[in-house]
Amino acid sequence: MTAIDYARQHQQRFLSELKTLLRIPSVSTDPAHRDDVRHAARHIADELQRIGLENVRLIETTGSSPTGHPLVYADWLHAPGKPTALLYGHYDVQPPEPLDEWLTPPFEPTERDGNLYARGAVDDKGQMFMHLKAIESLFATHGKLPLNVRFLIEGEEEVGGEGIAHYVASRPDNLHADFAIISDTSMFAPGLPTLCVGLRGMIYTEIEVRSARSDLHSGLGGAAPNSFNALAHILARIKDADGRIQIPGILDAVVAPAADELRSWSSLPFDEDEFRQTVLGAQAIVGDPRFPLFERMWAQPTFDVHGIIGGFTGVGAKTVIPAKATAKASMRLVPNMTAADALQRLTDFVHQSCPPGVSAEVRLIHSAEPSLIPVNNPWIRSAAAAMTTVWGRETVFVRSGGSIPIVGDLQRHLGLPCVMMGFGLADDNLHAPNEKFCIRNFHLGIESILSFLESAAALQAEA
Repeated sequence: MTAIDYARQHQQRFLSELKTLLRIPSVSTDPAHRDDVRHAARHIADELQRIGLENVRLIETTGSSPTGHPLVYADWLHAPGKPTALLYGHYDVQPPEPLDEWLTPPFEPTERDGNLYARGAVDDKGQMFMHLKAIESLFATHGKLPLNVRFLIEGEEEVGGEGIAHYVASRPDNLHADFAIISDTSMFAPGLPTLCVGLRGMIYTEIEVRSARSDLHSGLGGAAPNSFNALAHILARIKDADGRIQIPGILDAVVAPAADELRSWSSLPFDEDEFRQTVLGAQAIVGDPRFPLFERMWAQPTFDVHGIIGGFTGVGAKTVIPAKATAKASMRLVPNMTAADALQRLTDFVHQSCPPGVSAEVRLIHSAEPSLIPVNNPWIRSAAAAMTTVWGRETVFVRSGGSIPIVGDLQRHLGLPCVMMGFGLADDNLHAPNEKFCIRNFHLGIESILSFLESAAALQAEA
C-alpha cells in the first residue's frame, strides 16, 4: 500500500478529525477564548504525538504580544543524509462575527455542496491539518518518513504573529531545516494546482490626530481646529484619484516583475468582470491604471484605511468639534521594500501634511516583510512536479496580495525558502461569515503534500 492509498482509504476519518478541531473556538484576539486557544494547541500536540512525532511540546511565547498563545512543536529526525522540512501552520482563527450572517453555526462544521463550512475551515486549521494527515499516511505505510521533519504551529497568526516572530528571530537550534512548507494560500482557480512564490509585506498603523485638550462646542467652528477635518486632509494627500501613492520615495525600491513572470500572469484563466462581481462584489475595479490588475495586486504597494474612530457617532445629534481622531491604516509592501523604511516615510509624510493647529502620531501595530522565491528554486520545482502529478494539470505560479508574516521571518532569520502550497479557493470567505473549504481540495491537498515530501527526499538523495 502506498501513502496515497492509505490517505484515500481514510478520507472520512480524516475529515471527521478535522471537524473535531474546528469545533474548538480558538479565537486568538478575544481574551474570552484564551482557554479555547490553549485547548486547540493541546489537541494538535496530542494528535502529533499519536501519529508518531517526537519531542512534542507547547512553547510559551514571549515578546510584546499580550495574548501569549503557545507554539506547538514536534519533530522526527531519523533520516540521516536526507533534507529537513519545517511544516508551518496556525491553529488560531478570526472572530466569527457577524453571527447572523452564518447559514450554520461557525463552530459546528457542516458539509454542504461539497464544502465544509466552519470558522477556520480553510484559514488555517483545514490546511494545517493536511500536513498532519500527510505525515500520518507516510508513517502508517512505511513505519518511518522519507526525510526529517519539524512542525511549528502557532496560535497568534490572526493577531500579528509576534510570539513566533520573536521565537524565530532567536534562531533556536530546533528550527534548523532546508526548506519550509506553508499551506495558507489559495489556488488560482478550482482544480488548478498553484504555488505562490511571492507575498506582499505590510505595516499596520494607527494615525492619530489631536487638535485640542477636549472636544469643543461647534459654535467655535471657524476658529477651532477640527481633528477629523485634519485627518481627512492627511489621508486624502496620501493617494491621488487614480490610487497612486504620493509619499516621496516610497516607490523607489519597487522592482518590476520579470518579463517571463508577467507573461505567465497574462496567460492565467481570468475574467475581470467575474472577479469584480463574485470576489469584490463592487461596482468597479480601481487602482493605478499604469499597471495591469495582477501587477497592481501582487507587485505594487498599496495604502488603505480600515477604520476611523473619534467624535460623536451615537443616535441623534451632538454638535462637537472632536479633539482627537484616529485612522487604522495599512500599507502593503512588495519585494525589495522594507517595513522600517515604509513606516519612516509614512510617518514623515503624515507630519509634513498636518494642517495648522493639529499634531499627529503614527503608531505601528504590526508589520511583515515582503518575500519572493524564484520559480527555478529546486524545492519549488519539486513541489510543482508533485502537484502536477496529483491534480493532472500543470502547476501555475502566482504571487499573493496578502501577507504571511512568518514567511519573511523564516527567510530573514533562518534562510529558509518557503514552499507555499495552498488549496483554498477565491470564494472561501476568509475572515468572513460562511468560511468554507472544498472537501476535494482537502483530500488532494494531503496527497500533494505527501507526494512532495517523498520527491523532496529523492531530490536531495540525487544532489
